[in-house]
Amino acid sequence: MVIKKFGSSLVATASVALALSGCGHETKVTRVDAGVVTDLSGRWNDTDSRMVAEAMVKDALQYPWLGGFEKANQRQPVVVVGTVLNSSHEHISVQTFITDLERELTNSQKVTFVAGKGERDEVRTERKEQAMYAREDTQKAPGKEIGADFMMKGTIATILDEADGTKAVFYQVDLQMIDLENNAKVWYGQKKIKKVVEKKRTVF
Repeated sequence: MVIKKFGSSLVATASVALALSGCGHETKVTRVDAGVVTDLSGRWNDTDSRMVAEAMVKDALQYPWLGGFEKANQRQPVVVVGTVLNSSHEHISVQTFITDLERELTNSQKVTFVAGKGERDEVRTERKEQAMYAREDTQKAPGKEIGADFMMKGTIATILDEADGTKAVFYQVDLQMIDLENNAKVWYGQKKIKKVVEKKRTVF
């Protein structure tokens, strides 16, 4: 009889423990439009990446280098995006930012945009395989790539200031457009973002 009571007590205790372990840990997921700003942590996010890319490409394409090149060569300039270095204190998905830049350049229809180094390597491998395995009339010959006239590259940096639970994060994005023939910097753009993050203390 004692063993039976002990067993019942153990089961009851385990049930209460399981019930308590489920309290306060409910996960709720809400789908929102991709364009909605969701600044949860104050860190660099998709909204920052998109807005900075849009603003900086727009600024770059308004400068005289574009019209000057078109007038001298009677065609659109060919642009490639090079390296964007993350010099900040955060883990930033630089590739997402580069993709945003590429999208804005391509959709502007003011420049001819060509694939970057990583993509070129993959395409070249495909051409080599076509030369070995594809029908001759469908093979794409090497040596017909379009060379870029300009390269856009830059850095993302941060300055962090924090005291008494309040944090100020200053982001600075610097981009340059470089003439690949003579290394001249034909455009220099800068975009700044400042965020203040306050952590409220909850008293129970």
